[in-house]
Formats: sequence, C-alpha cells, structure tokens
Amino acid sequence: MKEAQLKLFDDIPQLMLPADLMEYTRGFIETDFCDYCFHKFVNEMPWQQQKIMMYEKEVTAPRLSVWIGERTIRPDDKRTPLPWVPELLDIKEKVEAYTGTAFNGVLLNYYRDGNDSVAWHNDKDTIPGLKTEIASVSIGQERNFDFRNKANHKQQYSIKLEHGSLLLMKGDLQQSWEHRIAKSKTSMKGRINLTFRKVVV
Repeated sequence: MKEAQLKLFDDIPQLMLPADLMEYTRGFIETDFCDYCFHKFVNEMPWQQQKIMMYEKEVTAPRLSVWIGERTIRPDDKRTPLPWVPELLDIKEKVEAYTGTAFNGVLLNYYRDGNDSVAWHNDKDTIPGLKTEIASVSIGQERNFDFRNKANHKQQYSIKLEHGSLLLMKGDLQQSWEHRIAKSKTSMKGRINLTFRKVVV
C-alpha cells in the first residue's frame, strides 16, 4: 500500500529520500470524487488572499487559501476557522485511517494557474516538540513539489504531485528540510492542496 518513489531531479534519478521523512501514494482518492471536490471547492469555498511577511516586508500571497478546523492555525493568523464540510470530513476520515493520526484542521490552498506559488518554507504550526505528521492531498493540476536541505541548499529533490495523491510529511522533515511550489512558465490549470494538520493554540 505504501510507496517510495521520491527521487532527485533527472540528473541523479536513483537516490531516494528516506521513508521515515516522506511517503508518497498515487491514487489515494478516487478520480471521480477528486473531480467533484475540485469543482465544488473552487466555486463554493470563501477563498481569501492572505498578507504574509517576506524578508521583513508584507506582501500579498500568490495563492488563495481557507482554514477549516476547530481552532486557529496559529495565534497570529487572521483567518477565521470555518466549519467542516462533508466532503472534507470524508477525505479526513480516509487520511486518518491510513496514517493512524487524528487531525483537527485542514488548510486549503488554491493555485489558480502557473503564476500562483508558495516560496521556500517549513511548516511551523504543528505541536511544539512533537514530530507531527502533515498529510497533503492534491486535487487538480499536477505541480512539482520541491524540497531542499536547510543546511545544504544544493541538496534538492522534486516530485510531481498528481491528482488524488497523498504526500505524508513526517519525522524530522520540517526541522531539516524546506519545501515549495514554484511558479511555472508552462500553462497550468487550477490545483487545490489540502494539508491536514494537528495544531494547538
């Protein structure tokens, strides 16, 4: 059931990221349900465009987002937690059954086209001191997910996140690695990323 097909850029295709840090599963969510959820979320979610700090300057995030859960994602985050919708609860239940982790929130990011992106970062909103898993489900346009070692930026990997796939980030990944979705010069359709998290405030 579990797959390990993470690989370097094409110049060194045989090296793999350790399975204790990241796990990728194709076809985790059925295609028809993914198609339905994509169109429903695009049209019905109250998307917001956040203001974020980049290099000590406030800028507009190049993507739209919604936070759904029982509490705020971080004390400084201005998004109001929205109630769960049935489709997200169905996906959450499947993710929890697979991972063995109970999640209390999901961040939806909507990348409208190839101009939308997220810069290099690591996720800081998990429970302090614990190696909490983050489960990322992708629906819509395939996009490259890049990650690099914080201590050595030359050590970079990339994987294509497919429609209906699950990417599980775990262990020390957030402490030792950064990740991003880069802008694309190739024409891209919309993509929604669902990152299920366990947070405390």
